[in-house]
Amino acid sequence: MPRKLYRPEEIIAKLRKADVLLGEGKKLPEITKALGIHEVTYYRWRKEYGGLSVSQARRLKELERENLRLRRAVSDLTLDKLILQEAARGNF
Repeated sequence: MPRKLYRPEEIIAKLRKADVLLGEGKKLPEITKALGIHEVTYYRWRKEYGGLSVSQARRLKELERENLRLRRAVSDLTLDKLILQEAARGNF
């Protein structure tokens, strides 16, 4: 089965729909089948997006991307610093 990437807005909408269906007394396997997702996916989404609004989810994703970008920048700069230190010592 091909993997579909959902936007945070779509995930929150599906979680809200699942909450409505759970409130109507439906079982989780029925709900996840109706939503077109796996039960594991449901639990993973619930853990990550549980009580977030759409705007909060967007902000969370933006912050995660920024965090990744900054981590890479620090990693690159650290590597550059180590290379320059080795060159300064004359240990090419």
